[in-house]
Amino acid sequence: MYRPASSMMIFAALLFTTALYSQENQNGSDTLRKGALKIFLDCRTCDMNYTREEIPYVNYVRDVKEAEVYILVTTQNSGSGGNMYTYTFTGQFRFRGMNDTLTFSSNPDMTSTQIREKRTELLKMGLMRYVAKTPLAGEIEIRHNQKLQSEEVVDKWNNWVFEIQTSPRFNAEASNSRIFFRNSLNITRITSDLKFELELEGDNSKQKFVYDDGEEIIYRRKDESLDILLVKSIGEHWSAGSRMMMSTATNPNYDLNFEFMPAVEYDIFPYSIATHKQLRINYSAGYQYSNYIDTTLLNKLNDNLLKQELRIAYQVQEKWGSINISLTGSNYFHDLSKNRVELNGFVRLRIVKGLSLSVNGEAAYINDQLNLRKGELTEAERLLRLKEQATNYSIGGSISITYTFGSIYNNVVNPRFGSGGGGGGGMYGFY
Repeated sequence: MYRPASSMMIFAALLFTTALYSQENQNGSDTLRKGALKIFLDCRTCDMNYTREEIPYVNYVRDVKEAEVYILVTTQNSGSGGNMYTYTFTGQFRFRGMNDTLTFSSNPDMTSTQIREKRTELLKMGLMRYVAKTPLAGEIEIRHNQKLQSEEVVDKWNNWVFEIQTSPRFNAEASNSRIFFRNSLNITRITSDLKFELELEGDNSKQKFVYDDGEEIIYRRKDESLDILLVKSIGEHWSAGSRMMMSTATNPNYDLNFEFMPAVEYDIFPYSIATHKQLRINYSAGYQYSNYIDTTLLNKLNDNLLKQELRIAYQVQEKWGSINISLTGSNYFHDLSKNRVELNGFVRLRIVKGLSLSVNGEAAYINDQLNLRKGELTEAERLLRLKEQATNYSIGGSISITYTFGSIYNNVVNPRFGSGGGGGGGMYGFY
């Protein structure tokens, strides 16, 4: 149906946008650095507004094919409980062949502001060899801290890191109330030769429903687990270790579930380039003991089982995008038909200039639910997912396609009415 009012609004919006474009086009020379280095910063965790303000002597372009320097930023958890940020600089066009890699490791005591400053300083240092060959080189000053002194660093904790967290939550309405507690303890010690991780978690929730006749029904759900991982490095490609897991959980019908799984892993690529590329093959085999809350469909109250698992994981981050895919298969030795196959992945691709595709998905074939309760589930148990339900598959995913066009430059910072420049904050968000 033809709507004159809507057509007029669209026409007015086009006129307004055209006027804005004309004004920006006239003032465009104010936002571009003539002769400055053109960079593409591929970073999902950077505060881009802060970066543009602190490094104003380059041109930020929106397409990797327009950039003279492509900078890929990757992140990995470090042994201290912080993160290791890897900045990979790749020269293009006149800088082809001029490549470099710089890293920065944060620690858990650093604030987000301190991390942001250190990462930006690292980016500045990495850009200097390229900026030195541009007309803006004369505008750059290099300084150092006059109080800088050499001192020996002594780690009194010997690489041990402890983290304790508690997260209580509560909400209530006239006919419904819920209280939820999540507590966790993490202990790690990570060196280049040895990796130890201990994770203790507990989730407890109580939900109460009040009906019109005054009847009250309370549902409880508990999930507590202990996970210990020990890994020994064996060269640039091999590692060996074991994982021990203990849990008690009402949903999957475990009064106690214990697993001990020795494992060996081979990475086709050297572990030293793990921030950019991995193809890991991990095989584990071990013992599982299960003591069930209720009798299972197989009329069991406990099980002693032997099982095996094979996982293949591929990860890569390059200028064309990133891929993270894993395929896992497992079964029980006493009955090979009791098995499971899981596929998980995320793919982000730059297809052509301005066009990118992101796909996130997971799928599983499930035929190993030895823990299922005998008997029918109530409607509340189904809806509130209080007890695990029988299924032979699960699947989920999402897809997004993004296309941007217009000016190749993206230098301006304008925080009014929230940030629109990649530093957080949406429309009418005040940060």
